[in-house]
Amino acid sequence: MPLFNKKPFSLMEPPKDLDSKEKVFQIRFTKEIFRDYQEYLKRLNLYRQRVWTCKMSGKTNLTFEEALVSEHNAMEKARSIPTELMAYVLRMTQYSTLGLHELVNKIYANLLEEVFEGIELHANKDGSVVPCKILKILDSDGTKMCEVGWFGREKTLINTSVVKASDLFYRRAPVSRNTLKLFIRDSTTQTTPWVIHENLAKKYGIPVDPPNNIMHKKRRKREENETEDGRKKMKDGDTHVPIKYPIDDLLVRPNADDPALFKRPPLATDFRVPRCSVGDLLMVWDFCSSFGRVLRLSPFPLTDMENAICHKESNVLLVEVHAAIFHLLIKDKGDYFSVLQNKKRKLKVSLVTWTEFLCDFLEMTKSEELSGNIASVRRGYYGLIDTDIKLKILRELVEEAIKTSAIREILSERVDQKQALNATKRESTKKDKEEQSLHTEIAMKNEENQTDAVQDGNESVDELARGKEEKDKNVSRSKTEGKRHRVWHLETEIEKLSIRSSPLGKDRHYNRYWFFRREGRLFVESADFREWGYYSTKEELDALMGSLNVKGIRERALKRQLEKFYNKLSNALEKRTKDIMNKMLLEEGVLRRSTRVRAQPKDNPSMAFLKYVNKWKDN
Repeated sequence: MPLFNKKPFSLMEPPKDLDSKEKVFQIRFTKEIFRDYQEYLKRLNLYRQRVWTCKMSGKTNLTFEEALVSEHNAMEKARSIPTELMAYVLRMTQYSTLGLHELVNKIYANLLEEVFEGIELHANKDGSVVPCKILKILDSDGTKMCEVGWFGREKTLINTSVVKASDLFYRRAPVSRNTLKLFIRDSTTQTTPWVIHENLAKKYGIPVDPPNNIMHKKRRKREENETEDGRKKMKDGDTHVPIKYPIDDLLVRPNADDPALFKRPPLATDFRVPRCSVGDLLMVWDFCSSFGRVLRLSPFPLTDMENAICHKESNVLLVEVHAAIFHLLIKDKGDYFSVLQNKKRKLKVSLVTWTEFLCDFLEMTKSEELSGNIASVRRGYYGLIDTDIKLKILRELVEEAIKTSAIREILSERVDQKQALNATKRESTKKDKEEQSLHTEIAMKNEENQTDAVQDGNESVDELARGKEEKDKNVSRSKTEGKRHRVWHLETEIEKLSIRSSPLGKDRHYNRYWFFRREGRLFVESADFREWGYYSTKEELDALMGSLNVKGIRERALKRQLEKFYNKLSNALEKRTKDIMNKMLLEEGVLRRSTRVRAQPKDNPSMAFLKYVNKWKDN
C-alpha cells in the first residue's frame, strides 16, 4: 500500500447497510465506495496529488495510482530472484539484526561464494571459460564437488562432468543488490529483527521460533524497561546502580546535568534528481572518479553529472561515461563481449553508435524496468527517459564493471598497498612511543642530577644541566614536528588508496553520514535508504557536531570521526562555498551581458557539462 506523506495509509471502509439498488460512487483503482459525491471527489483529488510514496522502492512525488504501479513493478522485480536462491536468502534474513544495507551486502557477498543446484555459472574447461549449470552438489571426503552440465552454442546442455565447487565462478552476480533489497522488503513483516512471512517460512522449512540470543535480548530489554520503571518510582536519595555510558542511543534519556546540545541543522534537499536516486548518482560518480585512469575518463564535478543526467537531450558527458564503461566491458571479454560477438558488432564505441551498445546491454540485463526503454533509445529519445531510470542503467553498468578483471586487479593492488602503509604507520607509531618513553626517562635522570647539583651548591653544574635540558627540548621539538609530518604523509597516502567511500558513521536514528574526497558536501542518507540530504557549510558542520550526544554509541563514534576529519571536512565545505560564490558572480555577468548580446547557453555554469572534454580518452 502506498505511503501518504511517507506514513502508512488506510483505505475507507465500505458504507454499512448498502442496498443493491442504491446509487454509489466507486474509485476504480482502490474499489472504495462512497454514497456522497462530494466525499468521492475529495478522496479522488487526494489520490491525484503528488504526495504519495512507493513503499517498496521509495520513489516519491507520485500520485496514488503511480505509486501502486511502482509497487507492482518493484514486487515483480523482487520475485524475479532465482527460485534456487530464495531459501538461502530467506534463511539468512530470518531474525537477522543487521540493517538493510548491511544485510544486503552480507547476503550478496555470500551468494558469490556459494553454489546452488540449478544455477548457471562458469568454469575453466580445456583452457577456456565455458558456461555451465549445476545439476547436483556432491560431498566427497569434505570437498564440495558439483556435477555440471556444459552449455553448447544454442544454450543446450551437451555433456556433463564433475568439478570442484571452488573451480566454479560467476561472471555476473546471480542477483543484484537492488533486487535483494526489494525481495527482503517484500518477504518480511518486521525489521528489528527481520522476520519473514509465516507462509514463506513454512514453504521453505525455515524455523519461526526466535533463536536464543534474540529471546535473551527481548528478556533483557523487558528487564531494562522494568528497571527504568522502578527507577522512576524511587524517591530522591534512594540508591541505584549508575548507568555506564555509552549505551544504545535510543536508550539515552535527558539528564539535568547534561551539557546543552545544539539544535541539529535542517538538511538541504535541493537535488535535481529524485531524492531516492541520489545514492545511485553518488555511486556512479564516485566510481568514475575513483577509476578514471583505467576507464580513460577524465574527472568531472558531481554537479555536472547531475545536470547532465537531468538534461533532456543526449550530451557528451553521458556519452563518454557510457562509452568508457562499454570499452572496459569489451576488454574484459565477459558476457557483454559475447553478446556483441553474437551480434557481429564492430567493437568501436562512438558518439554515433553508443546507443546501439546501450541497447545490447539493456537486453542483457533481463530487467523489464530497464529493457522497456530500448525502443526509446533506438528512436533517439534517450534524453527523455526518466532520470531515475537513467541512473539505474548506469548503476547496473557500474556493478558489471566492478566485476571486471581490470578493476579487481586495481582493488587488489590498493588493498596490498594500503595494508603495507598501515603496517608502516603502526611500526612508526610504536617506534615513536619507544622514543618518547626513552626521552622521558632521560629527562627524569637529568632532573635528578640537577637536584643533586643544587643540593651540593654546584651552580655551574646546575647551569650546564639547564642548558643541556633546553638543547634537548629544541631537538625533541624538531623530532616531534618530523614525526607529525611523517604520520600526516602516511595518512594522506592511505586515504588516496581508499577503495570505496564508506559512511563516517550513524546518528541516533541510524541515518548514515557520507563524505566524498572530491565533493565539498557532507551527505546524509536516511535509515531506510530512501531519502538523502546534505550539509554544505562549516557552520552547519559545527552545529551538527554540537548536536551529537556522546552518551549514545552511534553518535559518540560519529562525532569522533567528524573530529578526526574536521580540518579536511571544513576546508572542503569552505572551498565549495567560495566556488559557488564565484559561479554566482559569473552567472550574474552572463545575465548582464545577455541584456546587450544574446549569450550562448554553454556560458551558463549550470550548463558547464556541455563543454566537457575527455582529456584522458584513448584515441
